[in-house]
Amino acid sequence: MVSIVRMPSVLAGSEEAAIANWLVSPGDTIAVGEPLAEIETEKAIVEYNAEESGVVGRLVLAAGASGEIGAPIAVLIADGDSEADIDAALGGAVEADGPAGAPDAPVPAPAPESAVATDTADPESGAPVIEADSVTDAPAAAGAPVTSEPTATAPAPRPAGERAFISPIARKLARESGIDLASLTGTGPSGRIVRRDIEAARDSGAGASAPVGTPAAQPVAVPASAPSSANDSYDLVPHTGMRKAIARRLTESKATVPHFYLTAECRVDELLALRARVNETSPVKISVNDFVVKAVAAAFADVPEANVTWSDEGMRQHRTVDISVAVATDGGLVTPVVRDVAGSSLSQVSAEISALVQKARDKRLKQDELEGGSFSVSNLGMYGTVEFSAILNPPQSGILAVGAAKPQPVVIDGELAVATVMRCTLSVDHRAVDGALAAQWLAAFTRRIENPLGILI
Repeated sequence: MVSIVRMPSVLAGSEEAAIANWLVSPGDTIAVGEPLAEIETEKAIVEYNAEESGVVGRLVLAAGASGEIGAPIAVLIADGDSEADIDAALGGAVEADGPAGAPDAPVPAPAPESAVATDTADPESGAPVIEADSVTDAPAAAGAPVTSEPTATAPAPRPAGERAFISPIARKLARESGIDLASLTGTGPSGRIVRRDIEAARDSGAGASAPVGTPAAQPVAVPASAPSSANDSYDLVPHTGMRKAIARRLTESKATVPHFYLTAECRVDELLALRARVNETSPVKISVNDFVVKAVAAAFADVPEANVTWSDEGMRQHRTVDISVAVATDGGLVTPVVRDVAGSSLSQVSAEISALVQKARDKRLKQDELEGGSFSVSNLGMYGTVEFSAILNPPQSGILAVGAAKPQPVVIDGELAVATVMRCTLSVDHRAVDGALAAQWLAAFTRRIENPLGILI
């Protein structure tokens, strides 16, 4: 019996993921619980184990390609199953994935070239969209203008009245991009129009809707000898799924969340001295960042009203302090979560952070280690950065950007002195926390970090 393997939801809230690496090949026999693939999400690469046994009949999604959560990525077969059985199963899977409640409407055939456009795609009609990882070169027709870049091959028009299968993400992207879908052919399973098809059409200029009554603009001829400054001046490195997801989430955060910022100067001479004494005897070496994370939790104990996140349904008042710690990896930034920091000792927090950092760099983080958290800490002090502002990690309402500790002149009791000062900038979601409350929290954090002995008690 043919069994469809679908893109798993390894990270709550993700709309899509990518196949980082296949761990099996067609013809391999696999049992339940054996590793099938490495799935790349916006935060990590997670090993995905088979949920059913069988023989790998087909890999639907190639390594490096992305797909929507729930979309077919592979097919498992049993003795006697044929290629026709696989095709039939995939076709049924595509139909089953259609939007609930109504089938996709037939897409009309494109008008002849000689006709003047009298109608355009309705941006609200939910017209189909595409998703493609690659674009093939189209040979120039005789007498056609020569361009400096290869152009995308236009897909064959869909016959009039033929039903088009469209993924929900592709449909939305097509609406936003103004793509005329009538001439697009999907590259997904069984010809389904998916996100990469829309992105390819948008980037190449193909399929763009022309204004009513206006003929589509013709390409501008470029001499064949003209140098391609783009190709000569840089190398185009494809985005990873993680990088695209980071870009999407941070752009969304800055565009939709009203940020404001507060900065405090924290004197950390006592902290550095206490840390040195602790590390002389402690089997676990405590870092400055470990103290910072504990001080964050202590500040929330002092100002619990700030431990909130915004939601459309209401304000979420968190009962525990779960802190996301920013970790730089080769693939991008990930933010594993340290649970119940307030209820853990400093050495426990330090050990947990070290373990999560190592897992992040080894790409072994699990789903539950990436989800949740009401606050983040981002520390660039080890790189010598004195001060910076961080972008909020939705739906969290706060992130603390920690700079390097540097000696500088200060005034203590009216006398000029030198102290080691660490600048910390708090980014806040103004929907959830007002300025006065944020200032109270930052003052509480400063008191805690400047009096570190209280963190150990």
